Formats: sequence, structure tokens, C-alpha cells
Amino acid sequence: MQTLRYLVSNRINILANEAGFVTEYKPVYSRQLNVYKGIDNVLEFRLLNPDQKPLDVDRYTPKFVAFDENNQMVIEHDGVNLQEGDSTAYTKKGLFKVTITENDLLNIKDQFLTYNVYLVDYDDTKVLTYANEWFESPGIIKVSGNAFPGPSSSYSISTFVADGDVWLSESIDAQPSINGNEALHTASVYTSNYIGDVIIQGTLDNQVADSTSWADITTLTFTGNETQPTSTNFNGVFSYIRVKAASNPADKISKILVRN
Repeated sequence: MQTLRYLVSNRINILANEAGFVTEYKPVYSRQLNVYKGIDNVLEFRLLNPDQKPLDVDRYTPKFVAFDENNQMVIEHDGVNLQEGDSTAYTKKGLFKVTITENDLLNIKDQFLTYNVYLVDYDDTKVLTYANEWFESPGIIKVSGNAFPGPSSSYSISTFVADGDVWLSESIDAQPSINGNEALHTASVYTSNYIGDVIIQGTLDNQVADSTSWADITTLTFTGNETQPTSTNFNGVFSYIRVKAASNPADKISKILVRN
């Protein structure tokens, strides 16, 4: 069985209102753009006039902005002119690209974004572009995370309960089903003037109860002078993980992030 895959430019046309919108051709809608988390996405735009003829972009600096579902700007980039100074090359005339990087999408959940493209002239005059002949400026971008698996979310520990002369956190799932024998775990401790040990503990018990047997995995010692989060990596397949603090962590350990 043969499967086809296509390598094509993710290109869309935009319109500049430089000489009025008197035209006989009116597209009904603008194509939705798709971008994928975990990789750089290159978007190409061709600047057209109302008669669908490409315009030179040499005189402009294209600007790209994208907004999330709360109308907060989450991406902003300058476009890169692909004419390369050759305005006579029709295949590149009016063409520029915008690269949405892997880092741009790192903290953006799967959703639909709206985007706008505008042009900045040599005298800083801003020219708005339109997605179609009906003066609709915003376009739509679908952000998808199903092309590349991303890192799992970190679990935040911020509550401790006194147990004798130590303080214990809640137990968190160590996700043994998705980890192999060399499972790597990372913990990052955020402290402020905390003095004492922070001990990462693990158990192989299937359920956590008062009789659960916990084993010390790694110990971090703090002097109270730390200004940056302190991180540690450890390997092993555990059912659950918890944190034990040797000193009262109240107001001194703001959180501990754990990623399995």
C-alpha cells in the first residue's frame, strides 16, 4: 500500500487597500492556517492589490501578530521579504514569510488563534491588510499538538502537613506505566531563606496508606542563601513520589515542580 505525503508552502494571500476596492473578484472566505507544536512553522503571505496583482513589499516591513481566545497577543514577528530586492521576479513579487517557532507555541494550548498582518512604511505609517475583499482583517490559525508529542506537564507541590518533626507533601503519581526501567524524573525546588534538607521519597506500593513503605531517593540540602530554584534528576520506576522537608517549609518553600 502506498501513502502520499505532500511538501507544499503554507501560503495565503492578503490584500492591501492602496487604491480602493473597486474589483469584480471577491473571494468568499480566507483559508484557515494550521500550525503544529513541536516544530518551526513557516507561513508565507503574498501581498495583492484588489485586482489580485502582487504588490512590491520592498518599501514595507510586514508585521505579524496573533491573539489567543482571551484576545491577548501571544505571537509577534516581523516578516522576511522574499523578493530579495528583485521586484521584477513575478514568482516572488509581493511574497514574504513569517516563522512561528517551536518556542512560540510551547506554552500555547491547542486552540484557534486569530492573526493580523499589517505593513509599516518607510515613514512608520501603518497599512492594514485584509483577509478578503469584505474588509475582514483577522485570519484564523489552528494550533495543534498532535504532530509531535510534547513534554508532559509538571506537577506542582505546595502543601505540606506536619508529621512529628518533619513535614510531608501529598503523594503524586509517578506514572510507572509510561516509564521504562531507566525512567527519568526531575524535581525543581523553589525556596526563600529555607534552611534544611528536602528529601524526595518513592514507593512501589500500588496504593498509598498509613502503612506504605517509603524509601529516600535523593536529598537536597539548603543553606538559606539560594536565589535560584534548585533542581535534581533521579531515575527509577516508582508508583508514587512525595517530598519530605526536615524544617518547617511554611512561607519558605513556595513550590516544588516534579516532571516524570
